[in-house]
Amino acid sequence: QVQLAESGGGSVGSGGSLNLSCSVSGYISNHGCLAWFRQFPGKEREAVAAIYNREGAFSYSYAPAVEDRFTIDRDNAWRTISLQMNSLKPEDTAMYLCASSESSVDCRDSPLRPNTYHVWGQGTQVTVSS
Repeated sequence: QVQLAESGGGSVGSGGSLNLSCSVSGYISNHGCLAWFRQFPGKEREAVAAIYNREGAFSYSYAPAVEDRFTIDRDNAWRTISLQMNSLKPEDTAMYLCASSESSVDCRDSPLRPNTYHVWGQGTQVTVSS
């Protein structure tokens, strides 16, 4: 059974950077997907970035609000995924969670949809001050 554990959150000033890590235990096939989401107090989770397999190659998707500032990456063994966050803004303040899925169709067709994912970590808090 897959378990996910996030780390790397903290407090930074506006314009700063953080690198989040998600440690993966258990097996995830290359047809699965991994993603970062974030959750603001009292709101639904929203997608940040995802890695998934499309036509035999790994693809990356980003939410428009972060695509020029954040980078998702993975190691070859699906043991760690990272989220490099640059040029942070106060509106990026949220709980950041990683998630995994083994649904190849959902991963390919809807990599940024929360319902695609079945396993979630506990999250790591990111706070950006102005």
